[in-house]
Amino acid sequence: MLKRLEISPDRYAKVTTVALVVLTLIVFTGAAVRLTASGLGCPDWPKCYGGYVAPSQLNAWIEYGNRLVTGIVSVVVIAASALAFFRKPFRWHLALFGGLLPLGVVCQAILGAFVVKYHLPPELVIGHFLLSMILLDAAFALFWCSRYEPGERRFSTDFFGVWAVRALIPFGQLTVLLGTIATASGPHPGDHDKELVRRFDFKGEDTLEWIVQRHAAMAVIFAIALVVVVVFLMRKGGDRRAIRPLLFTFGLIVFQIGLGITQWLLELPAIMVWFHVASATLIWLAVLWSVATAGQIKDRDITLSAAQP
Repeated sequence: MLKRLEISPDRYAKVTTVALVVLTLIVFTGAAVRLTASGLGCPDWPKCYGGYVAPSQLNAWIEYGNRLVTGIVSVVVIAASALAFFRKPFRWHLALFGGLLPLGVVCQAILGAFVVKYHLPPELVIGHFLLSMILLDAAFALFWCSRYEPGERRFSTDFFGVWAVRALIPFGQLTVLLGTIATASGPHPGDHDKELVRRFDFKGEDTLEWIVQRHAAMAVIFAIALVVVVVFLMRKGGDRRAIRPLLFTFGLIVFQIGLGITQWLLELPAIMVWFHVASATLIWLAVLWSVATAGQIKDRDITLSAAQP
């Protein structure tokens, strides 16, 4: 029976791909809930208006549909976690990353219940989104590591180049964080049927413009930092493996900046804000791709002959 349950590395890699895709999609559907004012489309949890079938209301179906997608995500991440123990050869760090996925989904469900119960306070909504980003971190790590056996990828001897790519992580994190605060200060807090939902107002009526300006400035700084890192990697002796994903990330940021300017001039239409959130999610995945591609730094105890080209 145990041998029948064994899974090859290639098949397990496909499972991790599905897990990464569905965890990305749940971020998109969650943003749709907020931006269609469906955050309280179902005012109770886990039921919807006391039943297990949502009433014939668009907002209720959008909110309840997001919960159903969460159910699909739960099945996939449980499979990714459990099958890690049956992958041959077994690798403990894949089991660790896999175990984080269902734990994170459970935490998301609990946090989501509190978000609904307390009528979408911006702090909890932001926490809900940031937890999704952490889940994507674990899902990407599982996805990436499941594709390579230990020692299969060559180590990098470019110590400063690898750390320059890794240094982009806080730039991306801060840009995303400021973006979530901007959304929580704007006209799309996720309310439904004109229910009162608190927005951030720490600068009074100027809060939205104040935080958007800082979010935009951080995005520009992020883009400049990316260019600097690319130029640094192109120096003589630099490891250039991460240049392609970095350029892809830069392109996404430029698109994101243009989208942000456009949506601001158009007074933040919901559909454009949704694309902005979706693009931010893809940018974060691109940053993870860049860091993973840059590779691990060659350890002193590891000879170049032991590494694969």
